[in-house]
Amino acid sequence: MHRYDPGRQKLALGLAFLAGQTDAIGFIVAGGYFTSFMSGNTTRLGVDLIENPAVAYLPVVLIASFLGGVVAGSLVIGKWQRRRKTVLLTIVASVLGAAAIAAACGLQLVFLTLAAAAMGAANNSFSRDGEVTVGVTYMTGALVRFGQGIAARLSGRSTGTMRGYGALWAALAAGAASGAGLHSLSPTGAPAACFVIAVLLCLGAYRVERNDS
Repeated sequence: MHRYDPGRQKLALGLAFLAGQTDAIGFIVAGGYFTSFMSGNTTRLGVDLIENPAVAYLPVVLIASFLGGVVAGSLVIGKWQRRRKTVLLTIVASVLGAAAIAAACGLQLVFLTLAAAAMGAANNSFSRDGEVTVGVTYMTGALVRFGQGIAARLSGRSTGTMRGYGALWAALAAGAASGAGLHSLSPTGAPAACFVIAVLLCLGAYRVERNDS
């Protein structure tokens, strides 16, 4: 995070918020499965294979959709060198828009599949040489870096490289709370809020990349 300018840091925080919101809505809709947290889905898959094989297809579908989104997003940023964040987030917003329509129509599995694909693609927003530099939908690495930063501070060492990761986790948590609240107010309309936020992030990415020109 510390390597990026303030505009990109805000974009990363916004994407983490979006991921938390989308994941919380998906978690409720799917009854305990995730649209962005594939470690959790992998654990659920292992448990379901033993305890309830009839529903083991759902984590498989979500993992496959997420992986497909990662692949598609990586291909996009590999092709579009200029304003690749804008192009990528336009696609993410479009997919979330389709997911919102599916949710409004009561097509829950379609919504979950599209939401997982969008979250997979979004992880390509911050990458360098084909490697993700900031994971915006999963926070284990961010928490590890945050913990290392705390340890460094307690030891009297510099913590510059660890800055921002606590905020990234907090953004995801805030997004999750927002998603749960929105779903309680409007189960079919909550996914539309994810689409709106994705559009705003797309505009933010455009401004950031325009300033680079």
